[in-house]
Amino acid sequence: MAKKGNRVQVILECTEHKESGMPGTSRYITTKNKKNNPERMELKKYNPILRKVTLHREIK
Repeated sequence: MAKKGNRVQVILECTEHKESGMPGTSRYITTKNKKNNPERMELKKYNPILRKVTLHREIK
């Protein structure tokens, strides 16, 4: 049987890349505890297309 917990998979998408209008996207998949962090997650991650660390926000 699978575990029934509060951890869910979320997708993080780059905010700067979206605004730049360049083709392609930078996305990461991670997990979070929905009970401890109900709001959307924001992390600084590396964007290989822009070649710098940018803000990545959780998308639904």
